[in-house]
Amino acid sequence: MSRHSRSLFAVIALIVLSILTVAVGVAVGSTGISLSEVFAVVFNKLIGSDAINNIDDPTVAIVWNLRLPRALLAFFTGCALSASGAVVQSVLKNPLASPYTLGVSSGASLGAGLVIAFGITAFGGLTLAVFGTFFAIITVIAAIALATRVDRSLESTTIVLCGMVLSLFINALFTILSGLSGDKMTQILRWQMGSFSGKGWDSIKVLIPITVLGVLVLMMFSKELDVLSFGDETAASVGVETRRVKWILLVISSILTGTAVSFAGAIGFIDLVAPHIVRRLVSSKHCLVVPLSALVGGVFMVIADIVSRIAVIPKELPVSAVTALIGAPFFVYVFFKRVKRRSA
Repeated sequence: MSRHSRSLFAVIALIVLSILTVAVGVAVGSTGISLSEVFAVVFNKLIGSDAINNIDDPTVAIVWNLRLPRALLAFFTGCALSASGAVVQSVLKNPLASPYTLGVSSGASLGAGLVIAFGITAFGGLTLAVFGTFFAIITVIAAIALATRVDRSLESTTIVLCGMVLSLFINALFTILSGLSGDKMTQILRWQMGSFSGKGWDSIKVLIPITVLGVLVLMMFSKELDVLSFGDETAASVGVETRRVKWILLVISSILTGTAVSFAGAIGFIDLVAPHIVRRLVSSKHCLVVPLSALVGGVFMVIADIVSRIAVIPKELPVSAVTALIGAPFFVYVFFKRVKRRSA
């Protein structure tokens, strides 16, 4: 099979797998629902028909109002985080890098924590997303600005170090905020652990357009990402404005991550694992890496949400705990593999 055929097959297979995984995410729960019922409800709702044969109203309500929004939120959260992770790894030329490395998630968490602690409702149901995204963008801008003061050429190592310092500082602020928030502390900590429970269509209507648009814009920079992977000097020699491109890519990645974190909480490791899987199985070209990382991350996140719901019924595990159980060993594997390669 040629490389082009293999890539086309991977795209089709991942699209089908994504649809099936979301459907399973809707079907699985305390009340068992068959896949045929799930597809029947979704199809009839999409065409505007209220007449769904042989399916009672409670089942329709569970599928459409409760589980489908949750499954879609999980999927597109995974998409946003993983596409961002793929870009950050390439921009920083570090296989262990992620938006978390730049403190993006920490910034979004601080913004969301302020909303919860002070009961801010300036933007209605979108207040968490607005504040989380705003603080995420401010954090990455601060990291790059600090890196610029230290190193005018914006070397990747400098950006990583500045991001890590900011992340530690913001995490300290978040901890202080949590400790001083009184009766809101439990709510803040519960949000930080990550969950898709209780989210409705209002969240989906915001997250889906931002994720789709963000991934498409990142794909427009596929050629620049391919060149940046070989180093800043090589990119500059072929006409890539490395500083401008890095700014654009990191800000877009922070918007995607900040929005996702605002709705779902601080969920890690998805943005690290998915891009590595795609690069190993399909290709290192970013016209494929970015969208396929999004799909793999979406599938991974839905599976993690399913596990969090059914592992200790009737309680739920934090989604971040499930992703960490899978992602942490993977992180160690990538790290030691990199060290071994350098030693060789």
